[in-house]
Amino acid sequence: QVQLVESGGGLVQAGGSLRLSCAASGRTFSIYAMGWFRQAPGKELEFVSAITWSAGNTLYADSVKGRFTISRDNAKNTMYLQMNSLKPEDTGVYYCAADRNSGSRSYKEYDYWGQGTQVTVSS
Repeated sequence: QVQLVESGGGLVQAGGSLRLSCAASGRTFSIYAMGWFRQAPGKELEFVSAITWSAGNTLYADSVKGRFTISRDNAKNTMYLQMNSLKPEDTGVYYCAADRNSGSRSYKEYDYWGQGTQVTVSS
């Protein structure tokens, strides 16, 4: 099992920045990739970004490309999401997830999930 704990959410004005963290514990050696997903009220879960744990290869949703940066610190078993130039449409609960196999854009591929952290961007 892998346990994931997110932190760093909050309320920020449009144009501002936040950095989310996701700390992994347990059988972290089984992780191939980790990702961030978000869910706005009344909407489906949406892919945001993913990173492979060993090589650091990254994927981004078009809606966040150029504004968000995903990274990881293998020594700390922690993944980050630096979010700049935030927009009201970035509002939602952000979840981190770990995948043992592929690190895709599909939430169905991920095996472990954190509890989520709220991000609210005011206009």
